[in-house]
Amino acid sequence: MALVVVTHAERPELWDKMPERFAGIVPEYNLHGDVNDDFWDRLFEDFAAYQFVLYDEEREAVAGAGRSLPRTWDGTAADLGPGLDDSIARAFADRDAGRPAGALVALGIEVAEDYQRRGFSGLLLGGMHQVARQAGLDTVLVPVRPTWKDRYPLVPIERYAAWRRADGAPFDPWIRTQVGAGGAVAGASEQSSRITGTVAEWEQWTGIDYPESGDYVFPGGLSLLRIDRERDLGAYWEPGVWITHPVKPESAAPRP
Repeated sequence: MALVVVTHAERPELWDKMPERFAGIVPEYNLHGDVNDDFWDRLFEDFAAYQFVLYDEEREAVAGAGRSLPRTWDGTAADLGPGLDDSIARAFADRDAGRPAGALVALGIEVAEDYQRRGFSGLLLGGMHQVARQAGLDTVLVPVRPTWKDRYPLVPIERYAAWRRADGAPFDPWIRTQVGAGGAVAGASEQSSRITGTVAEWEQWTGIDYPESGDYVFPGGLSLLRIDRERDLGAYWEPGVWITHPVKPESAAPRP
């Protein structure tokens, strides 16, 4: 299998079938983030070199995709900020103001269904390191969406992030993968990404009804969804866990 990292700047046509290729990989509601919607088009216009795929040259197929942005960071936990939304807004503000980036922040890592359960998420992390090296950045920041948090939506994210298995490794599989790849848990936030929509939109996104106003557990949700029927509004804050990765030299990074 011949796998290579290819950026949007190098082969933009590979993105033409991305919606079809990755349909259903992430929950539908995650495609409607308030801040992400505002900047989605500019992501590929202004930062094409930071969006990449893991391309299988033998099958001529996209095996996985990674999205990222350069942003300022002073190296402290306090300056990480609350998570995904803040990092997206900061990256574009930095660009518009001409501020030099201090780190690469990962926006998403997705593996196509027919390539899953084969360790490709680690290769995509390696792709993030490659993109960061090419940009002259020495740190990758990942506001992780924990894999198993939807099983425990009532548990505060700070407590969940601290859970460990009997062998001392992180409880959550995605956090465990990140730490195993050399990352360190640097913090957690209850307000990483904001998603709002009408009640009808939330019912469509999640496949269940919300008969009255109140807080709801819903399929795939990492925390509670607040429904306000009088305002016809569903509002949800997705939590996240910050992982920091020192960028590895090319010889030490995972290779496709």
